[in-house]
Amino acid sequence: MASSQTQKGITTYSISANRQAPLAGTLHAAIFNTWRRFKGQALYVIPPFAIAYATMNWAIEKNEYYNSKEARIHDAEMAAEATPGGPVRG
Repeated sequence: MASSQTQKGITTYSISANRQAPLAGTLHAAIFNTWRRFKGQALYVIPPFAIAYATMNWAIEKNEYYNSKEARIHDAEMAAEATPGGPVRG
């Protein structure tokens, strides 16, 4: 089969695949790349945040207890027991 020669005076244009669909596959790649990166960093990020959250929660509960009526009554009873001769009057 003989190949035909290119004709003179006829110009053909083409556009690259990147220009036709510049965002082709971007969403798919972004989802899986994000998941891969998250998986790689999760063990470095989650434990410190969990410890910080637990510590903060404990401190808030302890502060609320210390500022409650129950804690003040308990402290007064402990002070009375610790003082020889009974409660301190002043």
